[in-house]
Order: sequence, then C-alpha cells, then structure tokens
Amino acid sequence: MIRALFTLLGFVALALGVLGIFLPLLPTTPFLLLAAFCFLRGSARMHAWLMSHRILGPYIRDFQAGRGIPLRSKCIALALMWPSLALSAWIMPVPWARWLLLIPGIGVTIYLWRLPTRPGGEAGGTPAGPDRPGPDQISRE
Repeated sequence: MIRALFTLLGFVALALGVLGIFLPLLPTTPFLLLAAFCFLRGSARMHAWLMSHRILGPYIRDFQAGRGIPLRSKCIALALMWPSLALSAWIMPVPWARWLLLIPGIGVTIYLWRLPTRPGGEAGGTPAGPDRPGPDQISRE
C-alpha cells in the first residue's frame, strides 16, 4: 500500500516536473528530485528509468552530485520567470497580492545564483575521456 502511494506520488511529481519545463513559474528540478525520491521507495523500475532517462536523468544526477547548472540555464530561467511574474502581477486583481509575487521571485533568484555554475550548456557534465576522468573516477580524499 505504501509503495503504491510512493509510486503514485512519483508520477504526480514527474508530471509536474515535466510541466515545469514549459511553465516558467513551475520549478522542474525540485519535482524531478521528489519523483526520484518517491520512485526509489515505491518502484525500483521507475527509479531506474528516471535516472537513466536521456533528458531528465542528467539534471537529477548533476544536482545530486553538486555539479550545479550552466550559466545559460540560470539566465534562461530568470529571463522567463521575471516577465511571467510581472505579467501575473499586472493581471492580479488584488493590489496588495501583487507584492507577494516578489517573495518567490527573489527567493528563486537568490537560490539560482547561489547554486554552483557549471561551464557548458548541457546537463550531464563533461564526458569522461582518457585525459578527463568521469565523476565516478575522481577520488575525494
């Protein structure tokens, strides 16, 4: 019963994470991390699928490894978020509630700029090669 609940919650989080790719005010990475957590406890098969997914998997692995996100991704996220917040504030019928939109805007901006910035534009880091070890080949002594 609990495993089925975790699996269901994982699917909901995954759906919200995928929607967040297209909707600027909906965060992608936190929902993907939640989906990975839920699938880890609910369905090993879905967790393995999500972690090995060619588009979604690298974002989760990079975040978990503390590699950060590319500067280009940070700029795109902020360039989409602030105009969306401004449009929402303009449409908002309650004047005092417009100011409340600054809270998530400032919070997300601070969070993004505090994350480590990884060079390059793609998730997944730099591929391992003969002169460049992969993340699992680096010793952390």
